[in-house]
This record gives sequence, structure tokens and C-alpha cells, in this order.
Amino acid sequence: MIEIEQSLWGMTGEGEAVILYTLRNNSGAEVRVTNLGAAVVGFTTPDREGKLADIVLGYASAADYLKDTTAMGRVVGRTAGITRLGRIHIGDTDYTLDRNARRHHLNGGSKGFSEHLWESWVENNRLAMALSSESGDMGYPDEVNTQLIFDFDDEGTLEITYLAKSEEATPVNMTHNLLFNLSDAPSVLDHELQLNASRVAETDPTEIPTGVLLDTASTALDFHSFRRLGEDIESPFNHIADLGGYDHTLLLDNWKKNILGEAGTLRDPLSGRTLTLLTSQPALTLSTANTLKGSCPAGKSGAVYEDHAGVALRAMNFPDAANHPEFPSPILEKGELYCQKVVFRPGTY
Repeated sequence: MIEIEQSLWGMTGEGEAVILYTLRNNSGAEVRVTNLGAAVVGFTTPDREGKLADIVLGYASAADYLKDTTAMGRVVGRTAGITRLGRIHIGDTDYTLDRNARRHHLNGGSKGFSEHLWESWVENNRLAMALSSESGDMGYPDEVNTQLIFDFDDEGTLEITYLAKSEEATPVNMTHNLLFNLSDAPSVLDHELQLNASRVAETDPTEIPTGVLLDTASTALDFHSFRRLGEDIESPFNHIADLGGYDHTLLLDNWKKNILGEAGTLRDPLSGRTLTLLTSQPALTLSTANTLKGSCPAGKSGAVYEDHAGVALRAMNFPDAANHPEFPSPILEKGELYCQKVVFRPGTY
């Protein structure tokens, strides 16, 4: 049986309530979610000795989240990742999206889904949130109505379901920007990762996908077997060293549309914690938080986050997919239901 607590966490500058929800299972493990950017702000799991600790980076207060510019823990949309020059073409029409990253569009724009206060409610031991994005919002065509469902169970598994519907064709690609650290170490470079991904999107030096998929075999992005995140972080392959670490999108092996599959597992030798990721999305963006230092408030423990303090495993479609027919299409067609799911399953070894 899951217990859900609801409390007032703070107020926005416009006087709107920021609500904090705590989903707790019988063992005392919990997930904390706020309606501000639909952010997951806490996720406690046991280590190999049974000690519970928080495994996601974040902040201590709603006020800190209101100051944050990194979208820490928040949902990202309408489309996650970068869109080259902020331009998309749908049918016979060209659209120019909000350009918030130099000349490009990034993560839904300067006021994307992560920057909104979501409508939220509890139903049947689960948490639901909703947001309506009007036609023309950040340059996107047509109104999109979205809903997120957060489920938590007695095994400590967190499941997020992403739903969206539109009356006309429009791109949708939602994910959560969760940064994981399975121990209390200041860096995740000693964490080990295994991924079911044999190809990675090639990018130019500005991180724009070229449309080419590169084989990962025997490269610094070959995670078919567990490897330290820091092992090849200075490799020149696909600009890893230039970026200061990983920030790459990999195609998941054996992906089938609308089918939940296992993407891989993150583990930490220090704590013995593991985190297995399952998703219906075609790809996963691996990021070692290469530019975190100096870009966010102090963390929930008061510590100042350095680069590589966490690792993101963002289940999503490819960045700039609307401009690359060789990628899975991000276009939500008229009347179609967008339904994607991600599952975070903790464990120990």
C-alpha cells in the first residue's frame, strides 16, 4: 500500500502554490515530486546494508527550484534536446521555434514544460499532473494537452507515464532531467554502466546531430558490459573530450514502438546500489553533467555540485528528430495518443 502525503512547499512570485507530494511504500522508501516543472526532487532507495538514502540530485526548497536554470529533476518538453536553428517542417508549413540556445531551440524553449506549474492531483494511490500548451506556444503548432502519471510500488520502483494529444500534427518528445548519484561520493565517474545500445547519434562540434548513426563497438561509448563512467571520458570519439564527458544519444537495441524494453543498468560499487531503466522510447541520452559547476544553487545537503556530480539517463527520442527522417518520427499525428513510459527499478548487488 502506497501512502501519499501532500503539503504546501512554497509560493511562486505570482502567488501560486508550489505543492510537494511524497509517495512512500511499506519499507519507508519514498519518491518526492513537486508540481513545479513536474520535478522529481527525491528518490530514496536502500544500499546493500539496507540503509535508505536519496539517489537524485536536487535542492532543499521550492525557492531553490525557482532559482534553478538547469531544469534539475524536471520534465522536459514539448521536445527534449536540441532543434537545429529552431526550425521544423510539418506538411507544407515551416515553423520557427523559440531560439533559447544560441541560434537553436533547446528542451522546449525558454518557457518549456519544465518552467510551468502543473495542475496536480492524487488518484488511486498514484500522482497525476496535467498541462495544456496552447497553439503557438514557443513556436509550436497546435494545442497539446499533456498528462503525467507517477506510480510507486512496494519494491521501490518509480514508473512515469507520459501522455499527450493534439488535434493537428505537432512534435512531442518528453523526458525527465533526473541526475542520479547512487552514493554520497562527489562524482559519479566511479559508477558503472551497462547499456543495450549498439549505435550512437553522430554530432557536429556544436552537438547538432548529423543524421548518421555510429557503431559503438570498441569505442568509448560501448557499454554492452559494465564499465566505469570515467574510464574513457577523455576520448576524442564523437567529441566526448570536447564536451568534458558524455552528452550523447544512443539508439536502444531491439526497440519496438510502444513496447517496454530494458535499456540498461547503472550501479555503484561503493554503496552496492543498482538502478535498472526500462522504457518504450527509442533512445537514451547519457549525460555526465559536464557543465553543472557554477550553474545551479547549492544542493539539498548544502553541498555545491561540481561537474560529474550526477549522471542523467534520459529516455527519449533523438534530438532534432523532426529534421531527420532517418530517426524515429517525433510527430504526434492528428488525434493520435502519445503514450511513453519509463521505469526506474532500484536494487542491490
